[in-house]
Amino acid sequence: MSKLPKAHKFVDLSDYGRPIARVIANALQHTTFTPIHVTIGFIISGLIGIYCITQGYYWLAAFFLIFKSILDAADGELARVKETPSYTGRYLDSVADIILNALIFIAIWSVSTTNIWICLLAFLGLQLQGTLYNYYYVILRNKFDGDTTSRVFENKTPVALQGEKQKHVNILFGLYKLFYGAFDKTIYALDRQAQSSSKAMPKFLMTSISTFGLGFQLLIISIMLVLGLKAFILPFFLVYTVMIFVFIGIRKFFY
Repeated sequence: MSKLPKAHKFVDLSDYGRPIARVIANALQHTTFTPIHVTIGFIISGLIGIYCITQGYYWLAAFFLIFKSILDAADGELARVKETPSYTGRYLDSVADIILNALIFIAIWSVSTTNIWICLLAFLGLQLQGTLYNYYYVILRNKFDGDTTSRVFENKTPVALQGEKQKHVNILFGLYKLFYGAFDKTIYALDRQAQSSSKAMPKFLMTSISTFGLGFQLLIISIMLVLGLKAFILPFFLVYTVMIFVFIGIRKFFY
């Protein structure tokens, strides 16, 4: 199931793992494995990758970080093929992502000479980048008959779906708001008009913004690790945050 109709599809550089994710989902469709099991799998893969960074096993770290990205797509694919949507799984995925991102940056900081403040600012930049990508992508999907399971703003605790407990939804939604609320508000303040624009952003711009997607971010981290550029990873993401204002400026001026 595509998230966008054919006319508005773009090359998503962060979604390189989707074909393998679909293979995994199809293989698990008629098993007892659930999407949450796959989410737990990507958490484990991410933690192994983080451990490998701290031990200097950068090729292994790259493998497990990229595998984490693939499983991150596979849990959603499995939910679609099993037709078992879940708010528990949806928010667990997001909460796990931000915690793992923080641990990845701390691990990189621990094996490099980067200043701790650069690490903190780079992490905030990383999250703002991902938030802008998701903001524009969700708007595009909601405007042009794409997948509408995600919302631009998450303000109200949803009612648990069949098969999940409201208590779990409440806890995970609370954590989601705690971790992501400030980033959502910041991006909205920078480009609140994006929702009301009648024009679709061109595919080349969405492809460019997809470099802010978590999958592509993990790919860049992995490549830089194996190339021996660990000292440049955190400064790179800090500097690349400037592109947020470039992309927003292009969106506002032309679209």
